[in-house]
Amino acid sequence: MRALAVAVAGLVLAACSTPDATADLVRAELPLLGHRNWIAVVDMAYPAQIAPGIETIYAGGDQLAAVRAALSEIGRAPHVRARVLVDEELDFVDETDAPGIRAYRDALAATLAGSDVTRVPHEAILARLDAAAATFRVLVVKTAMTLPYTSVFLELDCGYWGGDAEQRLRDALAR
Repeated sequence: MRALAVAVAGLVLAACSTPDATADLVRAELPLLGHRNWIAVVDMAYPAQIAPGIETIYAGGDQLAAVRAALSEIGRAPHVRARVLVDEELDFVDETDAPGIRAYRDALAATLAGSDVTRVPHEAILARLDAAAATFRVLVVKTAMTLPYTSVFLELDCGYWGGDAEQRLRDALAR
């Protein structure tokens, strides 16, 4: 039944391809997601992965608008927060090879201002997604972006329990 709901949401999203449609999809999925789940907002060349935990939805439309919509919905959720990963390669893509990449990088920096952002080699991110998908859900929202290394990966973490609290708990258990 859930797979049918995601498929219908994907058809609606593809038909609308607006930030609101992306927000609606993320809003519908977030109650089911928690720490260790991922949401990836990706470019057109991103591969269709076959791991059973990965669901890919084609949203089309503007990738940065989809990133903003996803981050906004996650920001409203009381149970999760996002660690943002971007491809390390993005900082090295030359404007002559990918016209528009400089403006994209500037717009992405503005979009992600205030977020916890980590740059990781693309292949390492894919390996982490594959490993996560063996046990946890990964939602991939594919956009119409046609610039290389522009995918944004949102690794979800617990929104109401932090690393310091977890360490104190582990220390107490070790006594």
